[in-house]
Amino acid sequence: MYDTQYPGLRIETTGSVARITLDRPESLNAMTAQLIADLTRLLDAVAARPDVRCLVLTGAGRGFCAGQDLRDPAVAPTGSQAKDLGALIETGYKPLVLRLRSMPVPTIAAVNGIAAGAGVSLALACDLVVARRSAALIQSFTSIGLIPDSGATWNLPRVAGRARALGLALLGEKLSAERAEQMGIIWAAVDDAEFDDVVSRLAQRLSSLSTPALIRTRALIDAGLTSTLEQALDAEAAAQRELGFAADYAEGVAAFAQKRVPYFTDR
Repeated sequence: MYDTQYPGLRIETTGSVARITLDRPESLNAMTAQLIADLTRLLDAVAARPDVRCLVLTGAGRGFCAGQDLRDPAVAPTGSQAKDLGALIETGYKPLVLRLRSMPVPTIAAVNGIAAGAGVSLALACDLVVARRSAALIQSFTSIGLIPDSGATWNLPRVAGRARALGLALLGEKLSAERAEQMGIIWAAVDDAEFDDVVSRLAQRLSSLSTPALIRTRALIDAGLTSTLEQALDAEAAAQRELGFAADYAEGVAAFAQKRVPYFTDR
């Protein structure tokens, strides 16, 4: 573990897995403008580290992230003076979500408790979402007269379909982790007692695989949502051509032939 210099954030590295913890448990890890900026900077620093091959994002205490802290001066109305919420999206949440979505290593959202509002958006910006069975997701925006943001209107229809995305967004009802798994919104809901071990094993598994192959798989699946079949086939050919010349492919084939576990090194 090392000091991040950012209040409200902790980071520790175990082997090739970096774990960032949102550390404002007294507010269920609600986000402030400063925390958003600091988290983006910390993610940039992790992205630049060649020793990291997987990132886990989680929360301290009872919650994963309760979304935006409405007491934050950046969003709290002062008397009759309203705040420009769009500015916080443009300068804060947009860079953060794009950074998470484009990390050069696979990412896991370890949802240890309640995820609400932008907290759900942060989780869905990660590659895989694993949640405690006792956790829940809430699209809480309409209850305060707002729309889902931080990428929610893009991510939710893609993972849940239009009908379910609208239901979740309009009604703002609490969605259990188990139901979220059944709907395909998250990868897995696991028993609370097994949560830490499951996340650790999953992170270790991802960190042992070929990082370039994982990242290109993510990019191709995202692009495939809006591309034609021909475009997808062309993109697959280009990616496979590049990966076929890499050291990881040679190592994978050799390990397969020798019936051993491969040791991938490309990053």
